[in-house]
Amino acid sequence: MASEYHRGEMDISEQVATYDVFMLMTKWGSLAVAALLVLLTVWFCTPAGFIPGFISAVVVTIVGVLVLREKPGAGH
Repeated sequence: MASEYHRGEMDISEQVATYDVFMLMTKWGSLAVAALLVLLTVWFCTPAGFIPGFISAVVVTIVGVLVLREKPGAGH
């Protein structure tokens, strides 16, 4: 049984696709959590209120989208 294994001959396209989806969900999920955390922190922990918290969360989201988007030619 061990002699049937040949290094580098297995199709790993499903593992690569799963890894890519996991990294995509982790990246964008982290941005969503960060924006929500900023919103709630500014809203409840400062006298500023909801509107400045919402504006801060939108700014964090826009900056995060610009930083985290896929770059052309970034494939490995």
